[in-house]
Amino acid sequence: MAKNFLVLEDGTVLEGESFGYEGDSFGEVVFTTGMGGYQEGLTDPSFRGQILIFTYPLIGNYGVRDDFQQSNGVHVNGVVVREYCKQPSMMYGGAPLDKYLIEHKIPAISGIDTRELVVKIRQQGSFMGAIVNNEDQVSEAIKKIKTMPHPFEQNLVADVSVKKITDYDFKKDITIGMIDCGTKKAIIESLGKRFNVKLFPYDTPAQAIIDSGVKGVMISNGPGDPAHPEIVNTVVKAIKDLASQKPMMGICYGSQLIALGLGGKTYKMKFGHRGENQPVKFEGRVFITSQNHGFAVDEKSLEGTGLVVNQVNVNDGTVEGVMHKDLPIFTSQYHPEACPGPMDTTFLFDRFKKMIEEARM
Repeated sequence: MAKNFLVLEDGTVLEGESFGYEGDSFGEVVFTTGMGGYQEGLTDPSFRGQILIFTYPLIGNYGVRDDFQQSNGVHVNGVVVREYCKQPSMMYGGAPLDKYLIEHKIPAISGIDTRELVVKIRQQGSFMGAIVNNEDQVSEAIKKIKTMPHPFEQNLVADVSVKKITDYDFKKDITIGMIDCGTKKAIIESLGKRFNVKLFPYDTPAQAIIDSGVKGVMISNGPGDPAHPEIVNTVVKAIKDLASQKPMMGICYGSQLIALGLGGKTYKMKFGHRGENQPVKFEGRVFITSQNHGFAVDEKSLEGTGLVVNQVNVNDGTVEGVMHKDLPIFTSQYHPEACPGPMDTTFLFDRFKKMIEEARM
């Protein structure tokens, strides 16, 4: 089997085996701790521009299937694993992971000591990196990594948002709007159990959303820096204009955007939260949640915004949700729809529905 090399911006070079597409890739190197759900991770638009390390030691054992997809394609730039399963279990009827990555032109490397690599990232923070399939390319790759722009300097949301308004008629009594910053299919499905959904491109003006007649607005998950100038001038502006007009809920990236829209600030985390087992304290209980984010809301910046923190991460105390003191607005930094992960917090969608029904706006 052909060799591959994982190269980090600090000069670290790890040799492994190629099992995906034979090509080079560059991106921010991050890790996720889930024991399953690898296909959902690969197809989550929030991973746009990143090389993804799976910490679970065996990946691909149940294959890949269409019904696990969370979007129309694979959004990671590369994949790093300890070991991948060449022959997935026949029980689920899934196709082999290596063929799937080749089909989507995603380079991947196996045989890496992912534990050691993740310890390094936790201690030093996430790195820019590359996967290359020729040892002669290593030094050139290091030079490129050190000079290339970070993925978050781009407007990644523009790559993953819908290009036109899209309607999902689930035969419900209430229609809500979703500003699509890179939503997962599971969020639309969770909303579809309660509402009809009208999906708006990320740069849709607030007035167009109001004129559509939707009864509430969801701000979706998505990739990149929530404070990117193009996002501030579009989504964040729309949120500011909608805040007193429509009930609103934000998930993950959407939570950060709502905080920005009402006057708060965000910051980049050292290595983020990505996995299916993050504990969140909420209303006197601890819920186990699915998460995928590299930015967080700055709690101190919320003073005077009307937003208060009502959920925190048990591990590091970061903000996991906010609510407005007077307006029908709340958020979750984690993914209540899960997919993958625990379904502990799906009740938040019911709360959103109740908030809309009780709103006088």
